[in-house]
Amino acid sequence: MDFKTLIAPYCPWMDPKARGTWEESVPPFRRPVFDELIGDLRSVPQILSVTGPRRVGKSTLLQQIVQHLLSSEKVPAERLVYYSLDDPARLRMPSGGEDVLDQLMGHLHHLGQTGPVYLFLDEIHKLARWELYLKKYYDLKYPVRIVISGSASSPIFKKSRESLLGRVKDYHVLPFSFREFMLFRLNARPELRPLVDEIIALAALGDQIKGVACGAPTHDAIETVGVTKLSDALWGQAQATLADYLIDGGFPEVWQLPTQEKKIDYLYDNQIKKVIHEDLVLAAEFRKPEQLKAFYISLLEQPGREVSQKSLAQEAGVNIQQVDKYLPLLEMTDLLAHVSKFRSSAVRVRRGNMKFYLVDLALRNAVLRIGKGLLEDSRMLGLYAENLVFNALRKWKGVLQIDYYRAGSGREVDFIVHTRPSRYLPVEVKYQETLSPQDQVGVEHFVARHKDKSQTPIMITKNKEDFGPRGSCLLLPLVHFLLMMD
Repeated sequence: MDFKTLIAPYCPWMDPKARGTWEESVPPFRRPVFDELIGDLRSVPQILSVTGPRRVGKSTLLQQIVQHLLSSEKVPAERLVYYSLDDPARLRMPSGGEDVLDQLMGHLHHLGQTGPVYLFLDEIHKLARWELYLKKYYDLKYPVRIVISGSASSPIFKKSRESLLGRVKDYHVLPFSFREFMLFRLNARPELRPLVDEIIALAALGDQIKGVACGAPTHDAIETVGVTKLSDALWGQAQATLADYLIDGGFPEVWQLPTQEKKIDYLYDNQIKKVIHEDLVLAAEFRKPEQLKAFYISLLEQPGREVSQKSLAQEAGVNIQQVDKYLPLLEMTDLLAHVSKFRSSAVRVRRGNMKFYLVDLALRNAVLRIGKGLLEDSRMLGLYAENLVFNALRKWKGVLQIDYYRAGSGREVDFIVHTRPSRYLPVEVKYQETLSPQDQVGVEHFVARHKDKSQTPIMITKNKEDFGPRGSCLLLPLVHFLLMMD
């Protein structure tokens, strides 16, 4: 198969007649990671890698980069080559398609002698020993900028990528955050542009607060970065959007489906069934994937519930050794994440108690067949709020570790964020209608125990009025926190 025939289905921009139609098909909304990728494409020598769960928008990101290079940086169309290793035509090649990278790089090497050339390889993990090919061409200093994408649901892919240590810079793309979900909604309505500007300003303030949090913040220090209440218009829009986000989650293809039943089926089939029954069965050679699925479902009942590995084993009907095997795989495939119990020493206790959170709460809704009735369950909404806060905190650049704190009844803190060695930021979630001094007992106890190491606690609240310094804490309503920090 000649080069042009090989790439033609994936590079419509090379055909002047098809380019306009293709550009119109590329989603206009660009996630923040887009700007980071463009910056690194210009400045870092490594291969750029975009990983993440299935159907999270990795291929869209690659297409948007191609569009940007074409339209904004005026890169000639023939110097932008896109190819998916999931192409069934590859299997009809004489070699079974194993030498497809040799074909692509052989052609592009010549072009690269006279100017920048870009190669985008989607679904890279579909090619056996792909890391060996990339390592060869990187070490030979071929004049081709390479961007790859692959599914994080493949443990095999993660292991292969590790052999390219130092040669690849990875961007792990997760489902849309609440802030991205909100911006996506607002950008479709020009009359709401002032709210977009307000969110952008909030994000800048959030970055400043993160910087302060990595030092030793006080109420005064936080106030100096200009944290104010949301406008009434943004508050109302954010509350309505949060309700939708709690149900639909952050997988963009879900949002276009016409009914809640179809959304649930889509998420279950693509994010649960395929990951467990295909990716993990292949990677770990499971003979009983239903047992793994039952174990996963047992973790969905109450996000943020403190459990031991022994109790998990008993609930799911498996042994401790199976728990030890299942948990890393479920985390590696972005089905969940965990936090351990806080200990002031650096020594971690194997098989200690843990709390589990979902990468996207819509997965719980899909497995347990939950619809809009969730919005009437105040207790579960509190757990969902805690999960959203965790997902926002784990994205903070510079965070070393996140734990939870428990020192007896009433002396608990949802999250202890390690912002640098021996510096702790307590974050407590109280997503409820009314607050009392008793709600601060846990953070006060933690601060008293770690006076020289603890920073001003942040308490995440529900109502707009529960905002600003109160007692020993800085109060921030959930939507305010997510729009600033998410």
